[in-house]
Amino acid sequence: MGMTMTQKILAYHAGLESVSAGQLIEANLDMVLGNDVTAPVAINEFEKAGASRVFDKTRISLVMDHFTPNKDIKAAEQCKQVRGFADKYDILHYYDVGDMGIEHALLPEKGIVVPGDAIIGADSHTCTYGALGAFSTGIGSTDLAAAMATGKTWFKVPSAIKINLTGKLNEFVSGKDVILHFIGMIGVDGALYRSLEFFGDGIKSLSMDDRLCIANMAIECGAKNGIFPVDETTIEYVTGRALRPFKTFEADEDAVYDEEYTIDLSTLRPVVAFPHLPENTRVIDEVGEVKIDQVVIGSCTNGRLEDMRAAAKVLEGKKVAKSVRCIIIPATQQIYKQCIKEGLMDIFLDAGAAVSTPTCGPCLGGHMGILAKGERAVATTNRNFVGRMGHPESEVYLSNPFVAAASAITGYITDPSKI
Repeated sequence: MGMTMTQKILAYHAGLESVSAGQLIEANLDMVLGNDVTAPVAINEFEKAGASRVFDKTRISLVMDHFTPNKDIKAAEQCKQVRGFADKYDILHYYDVGDMGIEHALLPEKGIVVPGDAIIGADSHTCTYGALGAFSTGIGSTDLAAAMATGKTWFKVPSAIKINLTGKLNEFVSGKDVILHFIGMIGVDGALYRSLEFFGDGIKSLSMDDRLCIANMAIECGAKNGIFPVDETTIEYVTGRALRPFKTFEADEDAVYDEEYTIDLSTLRPVVAFPHLPENTRVIDEVGEVKIDQVVIGSCTNGRLEDMRAAAKVLEGKKVAKSVRCIIIPATQQIYKQCIKEGLMDIFLDAGAAVSTPTCGPCLGGHMGILAKGERAVATTNRNFVGRMGHPESEVYLSNPFVAAASAITGYITDPSKI
């Protein structure tokens, strides 16, 4: 029986000729990731277990991005603990204020993760790196502690769902709409502990930023991971970035999939996920009149350069509505600098938006944009659960950056083609 792309990567890292869905394996890891929220718990467990060394100081990434710059004393103490751990073990990939970014944008940008990798991170959106043809998934902080010490972890090999992409996206439609559309089709638990494996001619029309966005939200339908084949776009992206050699994998022709779907990209319209689940989707034409108070454009889902350009395209020459707070957060320092070089910052500031240093802040209700009772936000983030961005009686609507920017201008959820 053939193997899926994910199964091939796991077999290779387990030192096995083949694996099958449901099999328990122990795999060697190429990268282990923690942040300022999850790493402190892992460090406590690491020390409690009596570990005295890390498995490889070059294969651990610690990124201070959730509550940084520190929002309060607790956040400062957490970062101090991680900083001390990184210093003690001479962790190569430690990133803090001024030299950081949102982790799932930063690691691909710096070439820290590459095709064919097996990657775990104590953050559910670690599945982002499947865009590069890697197996990556989120784990708990206790597993992170063990992995920092041993460089290994165990997996149950997932079965897979095959998603065929055809056609090409239209104007004002992005990778965010592809994944929201799919989540709307199968629900938030429709892919539970399975791999989303993308195929088809439509992939070549998707940019790397689109793919990173799609893979990022695989977890939002319960998937263990999402993964794209390695093609010319992938190779072009990693060339000059990759910090080490990489190996590519392809699914076997006779690989077995639980289900198969086809999505014609040319038929998609901008999608909005209504509160309080990412599966609660409507196309922009079905939204109706929804007044908003805040717009957030950023996060590990949509804080990349193409997202910044999309927002600027809509905001240029316009003004944010007086009733709306528009917060724009480039995902990395490099993206921030490029926004300055391209004049995007002038567009944002002239429109009346606030621009932040890279942070996850508002996405998880941390800082830089907390909602009050009864307030509504349009966000390019990945989750809209109850209380996700602040008060339990606030509401978050998920969209692509075009829709978010258009909504900031009108004060209502708005079709960007109407601006």
